[in-house]
Amino acid sequence: MNAPQDRLDPTFIEAQRQRLTELREALLTTARNQEDEEAGVKEESSEGALEYEDDAQKLTLLEIEGVRVVRALERLKLVDRALEKIEEGTYGFSDVSAKPIPREGLVTVPEAICTIGEEQALKREARWPAGALSG
Repeated sequence: MNAPQDRLDPTFIEAQRQRLTELREALLTTARNQEDEEAGVKEESSEGALEYEDDAQKLTLLEIEGVRVVRALERLKLVDRALEKIEEGTYGFSDVSAKPIPREGLVTVPEAICTIGEEQALKREARWPAGALSG
């Protein structure tokens, strides 16, 4: 296997580290904010008179917020893994096959940990988190 440095120069890898770090902070902030919104909706529903339509809307809102939090946390796992791969010196290579992930894919999806073809195969086998992305 070629070393990551053969394909990805240190400047590119450092730029990706910065992007991933910023993305990680944004995802954490998003997850916290969505959890706060969910808590606010729950608190509102515990106060006041019961209105079935209002409760139905609140339940729908809670479900949507819950899905958003789950997706943010799944993507956060990929970002954390990509940051680990930078530290290990394996960034830009698939966790599945060790094949190189195209540079263009890493530019588009810096948290990519496998190739597009591998991700599609994992999704078919239902072994990949919903909403996860690759390069």
